[in-house]
Amino acid sequence: MTFRLQGCHGLKEKRKIIKSVISRSRNSFNAAIAEVDFNDVHQSSKIGFAFVGNDRRTINSQIDKLYEFICRMELAEVIDMETEIHNI
Repeated sequence: MTFRLQGCHGLKEKRKIIKSVISRSRNSFNAAIAEVDFNDVHQSSKIGFAFVGNDRRTINSQIDKLYEFICRMELAEVIDMETEIHNI
């Protein structure tokens, strides 16, 4: 999930926002979440997340709910989202 942080003027401010997005999401969903790209760019960020389960519909539903949850926070604008589901 890629974010645009228009009002950010430094990395410290960006990290505060992203840390809030990650911690709130972790507390609400049983998912592994981390910042994975644009670490040194103060107006962009990318987080990756993983859900594990045995029902594809449940995983899709959790992804949709996480996306909606992050959008409702209104801390950063979601500008792109890629989804990969792996069956093992």
